Parts: sequence; structure tokens; C-alpha cells
Amino acid sequence: MDKVFRAKDMARNHVIGYYTKQFELLRDYALELQATNPDTTVKIDVCPNGNPASPTRQFRRIYVCLGPLKKGFKACLRDLVGLDGAFMKGPFPGQVLTAVGLDSNNGIYPLAYAIVESENTASWKWFLENLGDDLDLGSNSNYTFISDRKKGLQFAVDQLFPNADHRYSTTIPEFEHLMKEFSEYDKEACQWLKQIPPVHWARSHFSGRVVSDMLISNMCEVFNGKIEKGRDKPVISCLEFIREYLMNRICNVMKAMKKAKGPLTPTATDILDARKKGASQYIARWNGANKYQVTRALQDQHVVDVRN
Repeated sequence: MDKVFRAKDMARNHVIGYYTKQFELLRDYALELQATNPDTTVKIDVCPNGNPASPTRQFRRIYVCLGPLKKGFKACLRDLVGLDGAFMKGPFPGQVLTAVGLDSNNGIYPLAYAIVESENTASWKWFLENLGDDLDLGSNSNYTFISDRKKGLQFAVDQLFPNADHRYSTTIPEFEHLMKEFSEYDKEACQWLKQIPPVHWARSHFSGRVVSDMLISNMCEVFNGKIEKGRDKPVISCLEFIREYLMNRICNVMKAMKKAKGPLTPTATDILDARKKGASQYIARWNGANKYQVTRALQDQHVVDVRN
């Protein structure tokens, strides 16, 4: 049995490479990645290896933001970014940090990824600083970040982007009424929830700055699930697994869009059709100025100011 494991380990190293040797090739990999993908950002962070006389350094972090994805995200202008982390599964500990947005079809849009030593304030701050440079974000930027309250992430976001919105969880517009019902159901849990400002997790308290009602970081969880098989590989093999997935996803999205009918994406078309069906049940009456009385059959009545 031991011989079988040794043979399997030798075969694995032959196919995907040796874990330690791939760290020595990281700089060459970064240069090749940038040469074949214009405008790609690759940052490598190292630290002393404990021997001051040694010319080598120890790997700590690597950050990658592919140029085409960066360009596409800026063109889409959806200022919503999900942040999440996932464990590496190989013999060396570490975390894969990811930044994921939404495309025009409400699908995931992976933007940047990094392999870091652990998930803490320092690593998240380093990741967000590089992401901010790629997206031209300053301290006064008003992006909306969504996460599941990872270790050190909240402090890093508050420090680097104090004007950004940061969403956590979910609720519906009848906020106060439902919170009262929730308190009657579980008072202790309700008190814990009230310690988190509703602006972070309640749709009724969102600023409306970003035109999206996305509440949870499922888009990051989907991406982490897609790259799960790459997280047990050596560092370069892991990075290549992620890059190849992103390339395949772009091709699949392009194929889907070629089949779309009309000027909108399939999801946007479905949303518009549903709105049309709902709007057909209303009657609009003009008041002679800039306002309309809009009434449904069940006497659900509203005032619509078309100027404002």
C-alpha cells in the first residue's frame, strides 16, 4: 500500500508539478501571464525567509486581475463587488481571496483573485488596495461591497473606503413590522441582529446608490465552488485552473448572448416582460401637470411624479 501511495504521488507531481518547485517559478509565470494578457495586473508579495544572508525570499501572497476582465467590469458600470475567501487544500496552508461582480445578465463576473497566507486584516487590506488601484478607487469612492463578514474584512473596507456601502444579509421592506414579529419569536436573536446597523443588511435601508437588490454573497460562493478542484493543486497549477475557468466562462457567456433575442440580455428581457404584465393591470390618469394617479383593479393607488 505504501508503494502505491508513493507511485501515485510521483505520478501526481509529474502531471501537475511539485508544490515547492512551483514557488520558484512564480515570477516567470507572472511575466508570461502579463505578456499573453495585456493590461493584466500581477502583484507578488514576499518576506524574509529567516536567513539574512540568503538571497531568496519566502512567498507570502500573489494577486491577479486579468486585463480583459478589468476592462469589461469598468465598461459595465455596476458598482457592486462581492468579497469572499476559501481555504487552500494542499500541503501548504493559505486562502484564496476573490472579488466577484455581476454582469449584465445578473450572472457572476469574477474580477480578481489572490492566494494569501491567511484571512486577516492585513491580507484583506493588501488585496483591496490592489483592487482599488485596478478599478481606480479612491478613499471617497462609493462602491457597494457585499460579504459574509469575513475575518478582518470589515475593518479593511472601513479603513480604505469609508464612503462605501457594505451589505451583509437580507430582509424585506416591512422592516419594523417584521422585526417586531421576530422579537416575539426570538428576543435574544433579535437583540443580536439589532447590533448590526440595518443599512448593511436590510433592503429597506439601502441607499439605492447601486441599482441592485443583491443581498447575499452567493455570487462569491458560486465562484468558489467552480474553483474548488483547483484549490488542492500547487500554486501555479491553482492559478492556471482559475484562469482557464475564467476563459471558458467568457466563451460560454458569448455563446449564450449570441442566442439572445432583442437588444437586452435574457434575464433583463424576462424582468421587463414581468413588469409589462404587472403594469397592464394599472390605469394611469393625468392630473394636468406633472403627476399621474395610478390605480390597480384592487384600488391599490399611487401618485407618480414623472418629473421627480
